[in-house]
Amino acid sequence: MRPDGAVLSGRYATLEPLSAVTHAALLYRAYVAADQVWDYLPYGPFSSAAQYHRWVRDNEGQTDPYFYAVQNHATGQWEGVASFLRISPVDGSIEVGHINFSPALQRKVAATEAIFLMMRWAFDAGYRRFEWKCDALNRPSRRAAQRLGLSYEGVFRQAAIVKGRNRDTAWFAAIDAEWPALKEAFEAWLSPGNFNAQGQQKERLGDLTALVRAANDPML
Repeated sequence: MRPDGAVLSGRYATLEPLSAVTHAALLYRAYVAADQVWDYLPYGPFSSAAQYHRWVRDNEGQTDPYFYAVQNHATGQWEGVASFLRISPVDGSIEVGHINFSPALQRKVAATEAIFLMMRWAFDAGYRRFEWKCDALNRPSRRAAQRLGLSYEGVFRQAAIVKGRNRDTAWFAAIDAEWPALKEAFEAWLSPGNFNAQGQQKERLGDLTALVRAANDPML
């Protein structure tokens, strides 16, 4: 089963298939004055709303990568993008990537739930393996993968050249045998009861998922 246009909805976030008409202008506004969010992506930053609109138009509707726009329910705004890619139903393997969360979405509950919704869709659809790969220099991404319960699997040296520089790629993944415990950890963390009146977490997600991870990143 491949992503089929379904909207992924949760308590804090909604993911819709990316659309230039619906999302491009709002997303561009979220990324203004935040050029750093493009540092580890093979494209961007974009110099104008029209340029970003063209990029979204060129990438919407693809089957692999399959892009989503992310809405933060707390603000009602479209504040990020993520995709499925390297989709192999035969092997039961799927990757999450092209993650570009604006500053407004970063470190918010909606950002965590967005990835949870993608993981849940993948495992419910029968995938055996959910992958996360990032530039080995991207420590925030490496920390995020581990917090989300994805196990460290190593670094592929000189895996690519991105924006004219070498990229070593760090690999992380969760497998279907780990999913029931990971799902329980996410649901416990995302529960309204896990946050106080000021919105501060009582339990950390990384502490909950640490019980499931098969391997930790030695660089963190």
